[in-house]
Amino acid sequence: MNKIRIVLADDHAVLRSGLKSLLNSSPQFEVIGEAENGLQAINMVETLKPTVLLLDLSMPDMNGIDCIKEIRSRGLNCPILVLTMYDDEEYITEVMRSGANGYVLKKSADTELMECIIKIHTGQKYLNESLSQSLLNRIQHTLTDAPDHQSPYVLLSTREREVLRFLAHGHTNSEIANMLSLSPKTVDTYRSRIMNKLNLHKKSDLVNYAIQWHLVTI
Repeated sequence: MNKIRIVLADDHAVLRSGLKSLLNSSPQFEVIGEAENGLQAINMVETLKPTVLLLDLSMPDMNGIDCIKEIRSRGLNCPILVLTMYDDEEYITEVMRSGANGYVLKKSADTELMECIIKIHTGQKYLNESLSQSLLNRIQHTLTDAPDHQSPYVLLSTREREVLRFLAHGHTNSEIANMLSLSPKTVDTYRSRIMNKLNLHKKSDLVNYAIQWHLVTI
């Protein structure tokens, strides 16, 4: 039986190690490469020719969505499974439109990951049942709606939305800098840019905005 050859792309070495051990414990899978940022992931897809790329969204140098777009722009058809902590519908929609084949939450990795990889390897798309139902409900209620020009998906870049999510969750600039592999000064610049674009002036306004647009849950 030919093994499913996987490249892991995540900037957290401990998580990569755990995923590698989990996948290599099955005779169906073989981890052939590990990337710690989006640029490395693209190079490994080109050179190693994996049958599946397992990709995190929050990585240094190039985030996951831009990484997916770049891979597809180069004509690389490797199935891409996104493994992330983000569960809001707008984010999922953006990821799938970028060219991903599946979307799995990190909290569900131990129960769903292997099934997901097999499905996208055979040409199927994958969202777990709860995410699928949530998206279907949202599409049903917004099918005829015009784009809202106050939406974070209109006003903010992907990285700005990432920073906004962390700010709304109460993380400090230093904590966000560490999680996104940025400098605290860069995070502060993002914060100022976000507040200017949204015409908001207090952190509580940012939190309320993020809740309103389902970038965070309460």
